[in-house]
Amino acid sequence: MIHLQMLRKSSQIRPRKIFSQLFSTISQISSQQSKPPSFGIAFDIDGVVLRGTTTIGGAARALRRLYDGSGILKVPFVFLTNGGGVRESKRAAELSELLGVKISPSQVLQGHSPFKQLVNRFENELVVAVGKGEPAVVMTEYGFKNVVSIDEYALCFDDIDPLAPHKKWGTMEVAVNRTRKCSINSERVQAAFVVSDSVDWSRDIQVLCDILRTGGLPASEEGPQPPLYFAHDDLKFQGAFPSERFGMGAFRIALESVFNSIHTEALKYTYFGKPNPVAFKNAEVVLTQLASSLYRDLNVTDHVNSGSHDFQTLYMIGDNPVVDVKGARQAGNPWFSILTRTGVFKGNHDSNHPEFPANLVVDTVEDAVDFIMRNEHQIID
Repeated sequence: MIHLQMLRKSSQIRPRKIFSQLFSTISQISSQQSKPPSFGIAFDIDGVVLRGTTTIGGAARALRRLYDGSGILKVPFVFLTNGGGVRESKRAAELSELLGVKISPSQVLQGHSPFKQLVNRFENELVVAVGKGEPAVVMTEYGFKNVVSIDEYALCFDDIDPLAPHKKWGTMEVAVNRTRKCSINSERVQAAFVVSDSVDWSRDIQVLCDILRTGGLPASEEGPQPPLYFAHDDLKFQGAFPSERFGMGAFRIALESVFNSIHTEALKYTYFGKPNPVAFKNAEVVLTQLASSLYRDLNVTDHVNSGSHDFQTLYMIGDNPVVDVKGARQAGNPWFSILTRTGVFKGNHDSNHPEFPANLVVDTVEDAVDFIMRNEHQIID
């Protein structure tokens, strides 16, 4: 009889114990999901996620792991790229299509994104935008009200490009309005912005030297150099071609060499983008804002909304040691650099970059995300 009573008590206790353990596990999961994330991720694009317009390294699968089953973002991440030439909204739409996940414009940080910070200084001033894509459109969206592309600017000065008659391509198909032409060629340029890679080096170097030597008005006497801004200073990058291609840094070297050969004072310029620590600080700010928006409806976000949220780790996944790894190292804590072998860096399985070694070297971006999810013990993994 006593034995039967003990069996009955045991059968009653066991379900209660199991239920208690289950409730504890659910509560723990719920608690973890309701807390702001302690980490964030910054992805480079060229050579890490894409090569040209083709996804590489399991990028689509890797990115999907940062969303839940209904497509809602669970892990804050941004694309931190020196590329550009198009609006962030357009680039976000392109990435969404290629990767099969929803990317918002706020998650796309391009080399020229920091130019927004200079709107107050040059909002109504005449500025020239250089580069492929839509440099003037980009600058206009940022708030610059008197910006002209170098394509249009060069057409406002007859014979400014002596090689124009010999070029088989056209960089500006629409003729410049006569009134606009008269206005531009009599007004001094207050700043020049290299937004993206130059398409016509010979013309752009010639015209920029004319602007920078004369205080902003070609064919006039020499004057103080207007400010010159570069979106970044990448010497090379990994595109669709098997070996690296010259980037904006190569164009800057060419421009600087020519300018310093014909001018008594050395060229003065400012560059943004990686590896500049400013780019990483800006990414951290955006990731903090993104973490806040992910948990906006939860009661635990007061410290995030106040701007005091501290990430324990921010992962930079890149392919270029001189740009991505160097920048993360200079930015310091909490940045952790991960180097892939799908782009500029192509070392073997036991190698790292000798001058700028990454915290971790992996084969692909998918391997990088695998490591992060394991390291962060993510339940959604």
